[in-house]
Formats: sequence, C-alpha cells, structure tokens
Amino acid sequence: MSDFKRVAMLTDVPSGTVYGVDVDGERVAICNVDGEISAVSGTCTHADADLCDGDIEDGCLVCPLHYATFDARTGHAMEPPADEPLKVYEVKIEGEDILVSTG
Repeated sequence: MSDFKRVAMLTDVPSGTVYGVDVDGERVAICNVDGEISAVSGTCTHADADLCDGDIEDGCLVCPLHYATFDARTGHAMEPPADEPLKVYEVKIEGEDILVSTG
C-alpha cells in the first residue's frame, strides 16, 4: 500500500506545463498534458539536469540542457541523448489537490 503526499494544487500546473516539487528528498516533475496530471523523476537520466525547468511539447517533457525528450506520462526516453526512462510516480487527485505516491 502506497502512501501519498500532497504536493501541489491543480491551479499550480496549467495545461502544457511542468511544476517541480520535492518528495521525500527526490525531485519530481508534475506534468499536465492536456489536463492529464502525471509525475515523473525531475532529474534527466542523461546529464542530471532539472527537468522541472523543461517544457511540455507534444506530450513529452523536454530537458532544458540537451533537449532529450521523455514521455510525460510513461517516463520512456523518446529522443536522445537520454536512453534511460524516468521513474514514474502514482498520482491521485483529491478535489483540487495533487497527491504523489511516496512508496
């Protein structure tokens, strides 16, 4: 059974944006792709860049350093230079609150 932590409100993450939070010492990118909220590791698997400073383009989270792209929902690496996927966190929406799994 996973525990969940409130990390943001829906208004913090408008459609087409990414919002950075820390969950138990880990950087997490909260992504909004066409109204669907997802959460993936906030650190690029290629060069440790902060993906929370990146952009959402065509459903992908784009790294601001070398432009590697990851599927914002599944964490899969889509374009080089990254070839390792991102960790994906389970998300719950309760009212206006976004909760992320800590387990």
